[in-house]
Amino acid sequence: MRDYVIITDSSCDIEPKLLAEWEVPYVSLTYKFDEDEASHGNYDLPFPHFYERMRQGSVARTAAANMEIFKQAFEPYLKEGKDLLYIGFSSGLSTTVNSGAMAAKELMELYPERRILVEDSFAASAGFGLLVYLTVLEKRKGASLEQAAKFVEDTRFHLCHWFTVDDLVYLKRGGRVSAAAAFAAGLLNIKPVLHMDDPGHLINMFKVRGRRASIKALADKYGELALHPGPEDTVFISHGDCIEDAKLLEKMLAERFQAKVQLITYVGPVIGSHSGPGTLALFFLGRER
Repeated sequence: MRDYVIITDSSCDIEPKLLAEWEVPYVSLTYKFDEDEASHGNYDLPFPHFYERMRQGSVARTAAANMEIFKQAFEPYLKEGKDLLYIGFSSGLSTTVNSGAMAAKELMELYPERRILVEDSFAASAGFGLLVYLTVLEKRKGASLEQAAKFVEDTRFHLCHWFTVDDLVYLKRGGRVSAAAAFAAGLLNIKPVLHMDDPGHLINMFKVRGRRASIKALADKYGELALHPGPEDTVFISHGDCIEDAKLLEKMLAERFQAKVQLITYVGPVIGSHSGPGTLALFFLGRER
């Protein structure tokens, strides 16, 4: 079987140390605060520092990785005689995966004996990370490049993303909700529950009153949709600097469904720039999204 490398990008919100354990290199998306000159990669600054600046009023802007960055990331592996499977950030939220596809097309003209397959995850944050992890497991079981790519295609629309945010002001900045809705929600302690649809867009599904109710709603969705609820399931949680809420969700899943959370990780700055502090997200395989 021809040797290949799974490569991803930093919007999967899996820490570099863990990606290294999975043998998955990554391309970094960037962000910058409006008041700063310098741009930062997703993992450059401590995450608590990033969220504290947001709480103090700083606004962060993000940038997709361009084609040249992908060419620089891909080419060393082609020179080593390896093929590539790039799993990219949802095209419903970013142009990143399209840049990866353009880079792949150019490089395969230079290296016609090599193959680069590009798969849109239609996923984000640790939901994207969960898809990468499951694909790594398939590779370790002996899946070929083509089989691993087919696994991504067969799995991505079963990868549930359910999340809530503590303050709608950040989604308002991104045009996800109106200013009036954000203001009213703040006054009434209304918390939205959102998910990612099949095209990879963030969709506001319903609202509840109070933070604990919104966390319970995430657990409810796990019970409703999970393919294999229980201790053998693979479940990831990501959070925007609200680890106690993440642990509460983990406890709810354990008590109600005996589910074990394999990974609790931060929502990185590239995603967190749009969702804000207090974001809490749950990821698992379901019958449907």
